[in-house]
Amino acid sequence: MTASKDKPHLSVMADEMLTYFEGVDLKVFVEGTLGAGGHAKLMLEAHPEIETYIGFDQDPEALAIAKEVLSPWKDKVHFIHANFSEMDKHLHELHINKVNGFFLT
Repeated sequence: MTASKDKPHLSVMADEMLTYFEGVDLKVFVEGTLGAGGHAKLMLEAHPEIETYIGFDQDPEALAIAKEVLSPWKDKVHFIHANFSEMDKHLHELHINKVNGFFLT
């Protein structure tokens, strides 16, 4: 199901994700499937130290919703319209040499 304003995507494993990264100093975080931005919002709220959040998704509608959801962090978030299998190429283009955290659902 594609997320929409009327039918938002429900983040799965949100508690587990937050617990796993609890106490971890995250500067650069990558999410392989950004979707509507639910996990990203939780991570950015829980980890204000994140300087760069990179979210991949192939669905332009999901990315548009994520841009709205994540607008408070627009200076930190890079929205990549691509499959996460192209991650190396996009991280290189962004001059990212090190990632502190990664999440893929």
